[in-house]
Amino acid sequence: MKAIQTIKNWQVDVLNSFAFGYSNGFIEGLNNQTKEIKRNAFGFQCYDRLRLRVLLHQQYKWLDF
Repeated sequence: MKAIQTIKNWQVDVLNSFAFGYSNGFIEGLNNQTKEIKRNAFGFQCYDRLRLRVLLHQQYKWLDF
């Protein structure tokens, strides 16, 4: 069966997810927010402005830009 083979292939990874408390949920949330800004920013003609909008939303401050 395909489902059983999938479980066997991912068994170590699934068990590790229970053993360790790590998750990529935070990064996935940042990616989702960035994609949403990108969808709403179709009027930006300059990539730098889109980049600054994403950084502003993520509350990063870059001194050398």
